[in-house]
Formats: sequence, C-alpha cells, structure tokens
Amino acid sequence: MEWQDYLTQNRDRYIAEMLEFLKIPSISAQSEHETDVKMAGQWVADRLKQAGLNHVEMMPTGGHPVVYADWIQEDGLPTVLIYGHFDTQPVDPLDLWDSPPFEPVIKQDRVFARGASDDKGNLFSPITAVEAMLKTSGKLPVNVKFFFEGQEEIGSPQLPDFVAQNKTLLACDLVVSADGLQLSPDQPKVEIGFRGNMALEIRVTGPSKDYHSGLYGGVIQNPIHALTHILASFHDTDGRVAVTGFYDDVREPTPEERQQLAALPMDESELATHLQVPELFGEPGYTAVERGAIRPTLEICGVEGGYQGEGIKGIVPAKAQAKIVCRLAADQDPEKVSAAINAHIRNFTLPGVRVDVINRDGKVGAYLMPHDHPGNIAAAGVLKKLYGKAPLTSRCGGTIPICSLFLETLGVYTVNFAFSYEDENLHSPNEFFRLESLDRGQ
Repeated sequence: MEWQDYLTQNRDRYIAEMLEFLKIPSISAQSEHETDVKMAGQWVADRLKQAGLNHVEMMPTGGHPVVYADWIQEDGLPTVLIYGHFDTQPVDPLDLWDSPPFEPVIKQDRVFARGASDDKGNLFSPITAVEAMLKTSGKLPVNVKFFFEGQEEIGSPQLPDFVAQNKTLLACDLVVSADGLQLSPDQPKVEIGFRGNMALEIRVTGPSKDYHSGLYGGVIQNPIHALTHILASFHDTDGRVAVTGFYDDVREPTPEERQQLAALPMDESELATHLQVPELFGEPGYTAVERGAIRPTLEICGVEGGYQGEGIKGIVPAKAQAKIVCRLAADQDPEKVSAAINAHIRNFTLPGVRVDVINRDGKVGAYLMPHDHPGNIAAAGVLKKLYGKAPLTSRCGGTIPICSLFLETLGVYTVNFAFSYEDENLHSPNEFFRLESLDRGQ
C-alpha cells in the first residue's frame, strides 16, 4: 500500500481523533486549565507513539510541558524538526459562540472548536503523515524530530531556558513549523518573517476605596483620568507611537521587501469594508499591508476601572488598569522597548496616584529568514503542486516565539508550513478548521 492510500483509507479515523483532541480545554493562559494542558500534551505523546516514533517523551519545563519525539535512521541523513503547539487561546466572549468551544462540531466540511485552526488541526497533520509513511514503507527519507509545546499562546516563557539546556536533543538542520497561515484556499504563500512581541499591564491606584463623586470629585485624583492621560500619550494623532526611542532600532524595509508585500492581493477599501470600519488608520508612509506585517505597534488591549453596571454610579474610583501589547519589528530589542515604555509611563504619571507597571514574561524579538533559503524553495515547490499556482512571499504580523528562539539557540531557520486561513476566526469566537486543510497538510 502507498502512503497516499493509507491516508485516504484512514481519513474518517483521523477526523474522529482530531475531534477527540479538540475536546481538551488546553487554555495555557488560565491556571484552572493547567491540568488540561498536560492532558493535551499526553494525548499528543500517546498519538506520536501510535504513529511509530522511536522515542517519545513529555518533558517538564517549569511551566506548561513540551512533547518530544524522534525517528532517527542514519547519522548522515538531514534532520528535520517539526514544531507545533497544543495549547489554545481563552474562549471569551463565550456568548458569541454558536456552539460550546470545546464541543467540536462539523458543519459544511469545517470543524468548529477552540484550537481547531490554531494549532491542533495543523499539528495533527504531520503526525498522521509520518504515520502513513512508517506504516507503509517502514521508513522516512530524513531523520525526524517532533517538538510540540503547551505554552505558545502565552509567549513560551519557559522555552528559552529549556531549549538552551536541550540543544543536543533538539539539534537539527531545519525546522518545519506546523503553525502558520496560507493566504486563501486558492492562493498559497511562504511566510518568511513574524513580528516580535512584548506585553505589560499598567495599574493605577488612588484612594483606598471608591468615594462619592459629589463629595470628593475635584478633591482627589481620579485613577481613570490618570490612566487615560497615560494611554492618550502613547500615540500622536496620525497613529505613530509617541514613546521616545520606540523606533530607534527598527529596520526599514528594502525596496525588494516592499515589492514582495505589494504583490499580496489586498484592496484597502475592500479591507475596510470587510472589517466594518469607516476607513483604515495607522502610521503614515506605509501601506496597510506593511503596517500589519513589518511595522511595530503599541496596542491598548484592555481597560478596566470604575462602575461597569447598568445606569450611573457617582464615584471617584479607587483604581484603574490597562493591558498593553506591542508587536515588534526586525532589529527591535524587546527589553529596550520595554524600558522606553516604562520611562514614558513615569513621565506621564499625574500627581495623586500610584502607578505600577507589570512587565509580562514571554518577550520575543522579530523573526526574519532569507526568502531564497533552500527550505522555502522546497516548501514553495510543494505548495505549487497542492494549489496549482506558485506561492507569494509574505510576512506575518503575528508572533511565533519559537522561530527566533530556534535561530538564536540552535542556529537553524524555521520554514512555516501550515494550512490555516485568516478567515478561520483564530483567537475569536467560532474558530474553525477546513477538513481539506487536514488533507493538504498531510
């Protein structure tokens, strides 16, 4: 039997297994799901053993675990490490889901569940592909290692130390990531870069409790006023980040890079309509594609403070807080950017309140690889066969922390070879994964 026939004959079983995998609520950001993340890791480890890998182990990191497996035939063969993650994003807001997020449902050849597209569906494809080759021919054309993690959605905070301590175990010639995007169901792309990431929280504290606004308004500083003063200072009216030093090390795109991005099919007016906004907005001098893929950002992702119930409650609130996430461009140092933002917050702190900044773990720099790297050329050839057309070269505005980490620690590039699409509600309610993507991934 050929491996292609094996995949076809076992397709229904694979879909049933994927549904079982998607039922595990492996939300890495929430401590109440710590056991679920471990359960998902154990599911992956058991599935790798079933596929026929030689050495399979779930390994501790000091945080959420990782799963390692390998099939090593000859020392002289190239070694490819396959990467993915089995943790998921939180599900909020729950009331916007059409079905429970961890009770997977198949509709119109799409699997709806949290983690279906990012990244459990993509992670599952290489496991089944390797199984098909081992069960039919008993061998693989290269040495293969698997490295699946349970903390990607929180920035992989324990992995820098883990990878550094396990350099020999993870040594390889190339990484292939099963976590990424294609452009559309009829147009492939090769992603050669991701933005970096850093996050922090701002907590503003005023009086010891909420006070009557009629008695104390105008007498004491309002923490929400003080917080919004800081938040409003982060950008100028054109959308450019106003933090001193924020752009110091940003690498400007080359004419070739701008040409590659300009080749991507995007109509800005159509994008505004799709996003249901009156018009697009952002840093002057760059296209929407460039702003969303290669320029740095500072986003206010959440604000909380004061009374949130129905009607009005006349108070001066005791506290307020905000969550900030920055996407970083090539050559930006996350620690340097963090220090600049912290200094900016101090400079714009009003009297009468205490401001605490909580700098979150999981800072990571941007990742960029040569577009003509042999791994990208190989991937482009396969994508052309799958889609019937050559892939475009793209950069992604999101962050996959492991790419930069593997490059810095192992000295190898990561080819991003996965089959999610931007319309599949990644990180949003009603996330789904196309069943045809499982076939393409295999």
